[in-house]
Amino acid sequence: MATTLIRNLVFALTVDAHDTVLEDASMVVDGDRIAALGPAAEVEAEFPPDRVDTVVDGSRRGVVPGFVDSHVHLSETLSRGVFPDTLGTRAWVFHWAKPFYAHVGPEDERVSVLLGTTEMLRCGTTCFLDMGSQHDAGITVRAAAEVGIRGVTGRHAADTKPAEIPPGWTDEMVEHHFFPSAEVALEVLEQQVHDWNGYADGLIRCWVNIEGKEPCSPELHVGARALAERLGVGTTYHLATSIEEARVSERKHGLWPVERIASLGGLGSNLVIAHGVAVKDTEVPLLATHDAKVAFCPSTSLKLAKGATAIGKYPEMRDAGVTVGVGTDGVAAAGNINLMRQMYLVAGLFKDARLDETQIGGREALRMATIDGARALGWDDEIGSLEVGKRADFVLFDLDHFEWTPYEDPLMALVWSVSPASIAETWVNGRALYRDGRVVTVDEAALRAEARERAADIVRRAGLDRSATPVTTTLYE
Repeated sequence: MATTLIRNLVFALTVDAHDTVLEDASMVVDGDRIAALGPAAEVEAEFPPDRVDTVVDGSRRGVVPGFVDSHVHLSETLSRGVFPDTLGTRAWVFHWAKPFYAHVGPEDERVSVLLGTTEMLRCGTTCFLDMGSQHDAGITVRAAAEVGIRGVTGRHAADTKPAEIPPGWTDEMVEHHFFPSAEVALEVLEQQVHDWNGYADGLIRCWVNIEGKEPCSPELHVGARALAERLGVGTTYHLATSIEEARVSERKHGLWPVERIASLGGLGSNLVIAHGVAVKDTEVPLLATHDAKVAFCPSTSLKLAKGATAIGKYPEMRDAGVTVGVGTDGVAAAGNINLMRQMYLVAGLFKDARLDETQIGGREALRMATIDGARALGWDDEIGSLEVGKRADFVLFDLDHFEWTPYEDPLMALVWSVSPASIAETWVNGRALYRDGRVVTVDEAALRAEARERAADIVRRAGLDRSATPVTTTLYE
């Protein structure tokens, strides 16, 4: 295997158990793993420059672990700037997202995944948890593997249709999205795991993912987690996504969403709850006791008024020992797939909302976007921090960039001052996939041209019109 010495790095934010910060450091990548990391003199005594295959000058570079996006919709990437920002969560899903998805074909979805994952690499994201393909997990799996990124995906599944099918939904979408029963859905999802888990030499994993919330029966919620446990994988679904959902759940079932799923025996350590905004104080211990994970998506909460700053219990979850990762969600919901923007928001939202400067800050936000995200995905044994023996997933920043000029504390600069604009390289599994201003595995110019054409065609066919498409809903109430 080829070895690369990145020498004389100005800093390395390791995000290890002690949040070790190294200065004047060198790192050696041997194949797909980190073979050495430490003071430059010590590393180069073991790996002299003349005994490695490649030497990279890191004298104006800083390195951090690759970011881990713990909740994203890669099949949504062609919907950027389509939906208005005057929607609540339920109207957004049922009257805008569903009609959009109804007109996303398999090739549209492939282009969407390619576009989304190249954006991720440009933003320093090296691993993702995708909610799943609208068609077949293989579409996402193959496209992500083509780009070279690491990730987890699945196949969309639900089993409870609304009493009336809203305008914009197609018969084909309803038939494909909504299985006749939880049993049938789980049979298909099990096959998807058998077909795709461990693809590309383990770079891509496949889980038992479902939509969650009202479109899924209790049997599907509980069954998905149980099936995932039997198969040795994880599951993720939307739950407690907004105060709207919580109120509907309380009205229909007498319980808020997390408490309801807990009462059914559905919580567990292999479950990642997407959003988890509407959580009561009494539900936090339930999440902690069952070691359920949560993916916080701050941009979506702001755009859709989910209520993270008003009712969100993310600081309490962390204090109780719940693993909380950071997600971007999809570009229609959040506007971007930029995890650095989410990290910035995470570091400041609760300080301001609670008038308390000791709330989640830069150190915690970086951990949530790296090692905690990796832990949510069950991958923290290999990624999420810079440590010898772990996979070589990392981001190199250009410290000559204006965003870094000048700075004192690299952590404070990274979280509060820096954006993807100063990323020099993004490495995944020992490969520099983004460098010299381009993603090396994709013809980005051609991809963007095709994406623009396909996106315009989907919007036209979906009939999404801001003057006519509903902005409120009563579905499932």
